[in-house]
Amino acid sequence: MVGVQESMWSLTAAAEPAPADAALLRRISTHLAGIAAAHVRARRPEVFGPGGVSDAAVRTKSTVTDPVTVVDTETEQLIRDELARVRPADHILGEEGGGDLAAAGADDVVWVVDPIDGTVNFLYGIPAYAVSVAAVRGGRPVAGAVADVAASTLYAAGAGLGASRIGMDGTDIPLRCNPVRSARLALVATGFGYAVPRRTRQAAYVAELLPHVRDIRRIGAAALDLCMVAEGRVDAHYEHGLNPWDWAAGALIAAEAGAMLRLPPMATTGAAGELVVAAAPGIGDELFALLDRLGVSAAIPES
Repeated sequence: MVGVQESMWSLTAAAEPAPADAALLRRISTHLAGIAAAHVRARRPEVFGPGGVSDAAVRTKSTVTDPVTVVDTETEQLIRDELARVRPADHILGEEGGGDLAAAGADDVVWVVDPIDGTVNFLYGIPAYAVSVAAVRGGRPVAGAVADVAASTLYAAGAGLGASRIGMDGTDIPLRCNPVRSARLALVATGFGYAVPRRTRQAAYVAELLPHVRDIRRIGAAALDLCMVAEGRVDAHYEHGLNPWDWAAGALIAAEAGAMLRLPPMATTGAAGELVVAAAPGIGDELFALLDRLGVSAAIPES
């Protein structure tokens, strides 16, 4: 795990991408997230019509409470097809279709894709679900975009190019974290796993942390939580057991907005239970030390 004083870019010794390259990959990731979000918006009323959702439209993954819908798989395939058209030589790691980071060379681009982050929210019609697309090279994100589907908003970043929110009218607004200076005044977002042993420990950690911060929020989509850190809608996000597609784009967006981060290596799977943290820079050191002291920094393996 990255140390308190280190940034996410310490994960690899790979050279910084040229600005033009990062800008190109940012444009592509924004394009991919945008067309995927449009598909998700169009398909939800078709799949979840007046008669409810059919059994054929939803299945489960890791546990009975961990769903995937036909729209998840359709959306990832849409992204894969578009990448085959515009970047045929690149690799892809997707939540639904898989892939292998280890198969890529140090200079290869790997597209890390979550077609719907927040599928439970999507199922219930809670307007907090996203499409996340990141371009990764040498084990770190160099460009990424997260589409807030229900809000028709895109968040995007390129390494060294800053982070921005792109509204429905095309307005590009630069993002900066909140200037909060005390963890006691921090609004902190988190999330929970699906396996009972892990979520039991996560609940206990919330009880330990809550007296030390302003409050805690559970939105249900880690990619959006990380973008909320970048935008200043929360001051920090922490969560155990995320997969690379959950955080690759959002972590870059948060970092480019000034956040301090602790991240596992890109190839670490959610089963390992490692902690991902993003915090506004004014509270980063204090929050990391608090998480260490409370034991929250320890991994929570799936089993």
